[in-house]
Amino acid sequence: MTTYRGSCHCGRVTFEARTDPFTRSVVCNCSLCRRRGAVMATIADPETDFRLLTGEDAIGEYRFHTRTARHYFCRYCGIYTHHRPRSDPSMLRVNAACLEGVDPSALEPALVDGRSLD
Repeated sequence: MTTYRGSCHCGRVTFEARTDPFTRSVVCNCSLCRRRGAVMATIADPETDFRLLTGEDAIGEYRFHTRTARHYFCRYCGIYTHHRPRSDPSMLRVNAACLEGVDPSALEPALVDGRSLD
């Protein structure tokens, strides 16, 4: 696995994430992810493999339905940066498009059936 730097569009939210987006990426078909359209890279152990560098005060949070999943975005530019999924809130997924040097269109993400949880 590789450590990537990531950021929102305006640069207020920056982070480091240790992942392999080429083997650990997913797309979800839940009502939110279908509209968001992001490819997400999985962070198996957020305690050691994810670090928010800047922007804690710039992060907004969105929850819906059961309010278990926590979706984070930059309150200034609106870019979704990461979330904790309802299926496993101890896990973290990051927006692969926010990772420096990663082209989400080059990834082959697995499908997560979030629609069945809506």
